[in-house]
Amino acid sequence: MKASRWRMKLFTGNANPRLAEEIARYLGIPMGEAKVAHFSDGETSCAINESVRGVDVFVVQPTCSPVNENLMELLIMIDAFRRASASRINAVIPYYGYARQDRKSKARDPITAKLVSNLITEAGAQRVVAVDLHATQIQGFYDIPVDHLPGGPTIAEYFKSKLNGFKAVVLSPDVGGVTRARDLAAKLGAPLAIVDKRRPKPNVSEVMNVIGDVEGKSVIIVDDIIDTAGTLCAAAQVMLDKGATEVYGCCTHPVFSGPAIERLSKAPFKEIVVTNTIPLAEAKQLPNIKVLSVAPLIGEAILRIHEDLSVSKLFES
Repeated sequence: MKASRWRMKLFTGNANPRLAEEIARYLGIPMGEAKVAHFSDGETSCAINESVRGVDVFVVQPTCSPVNENLMELLIMIDAFRRASASRINAVIPYYGYARQDRKSKARDPITAKLVSNLITEAGAQRVVAVDLHATQIQGFYDIPVDHLPGGPTIAEYFKSKLNGFKAVVLSPDVGGVTRARDLAAKLGAPLAIVDKRRPKPNVSEVMNVIGDVEGKSVIIVDDIIDTAGTLCAAAQVMLDKGATEVYGCCTHPVFSGPAIERLSKAPFKEIVVTNTIPLAEAKQLPNIKVLSVAPLIGEAILRIHEDLSVSKLFES
């Protein structure tokens, strides 16, 4: 399927231009001409340097760190396209910042994920495309269509070739990630194991028990986000202690904040597989980190959205 070049345009902010360029190459269209910069006082400026009147516009902008600046860039670009009479504005958010603040866990907490959805809608977005939302209920925060793309198939295809013939087991690092781990396990034809843990305070976790057999197997620990990597690294050591032959870590979003890189460099992972929803700085590119591209996934979804075809058909197999 080829994109209708004169009816669809792809633009990017400063969060992940390399991914946007890969998507443009997949679509077979040039990147839209836009520049997002700053005034001398730090305010964000946006210049759209070509006509978008009557055009189906897709704005690629993950709201990763610095999350507030990248979010503001996205909002300003959406507003600019709305005022320039674009026919439809699609916010493509490969990594959705603030997704973990999706509910009140204690009194007087904000629900920031809902606030962000309000901002994006009020700015003028008419559709959102996101990859592996941390909380799937965020789709319901919007009164506009949200296409939620799973990162699991991209990771599964890699491990199918990597572990062909090996005895593998997919491990969820917590009960909340069981559905994600089960989906990956099904795609790989592998059994499932679960870590029972408790989290005494934010970004601190303790492995309590392992449900499932990992002895003599290659263990793939899967999560949607690796943030400070405490959970992942603790689970990796427990797997080896319980007789696993080798341990892999994988996630869709490599946030890698705080002590993450130091922990990962010391952890007993054979390989850490991530995607490029978030750009990985050179200082964070460890020798055993493998980065997979989600450009084909997002590009195909964009084509289907533009042509009014089913996006879910991509994953039904």
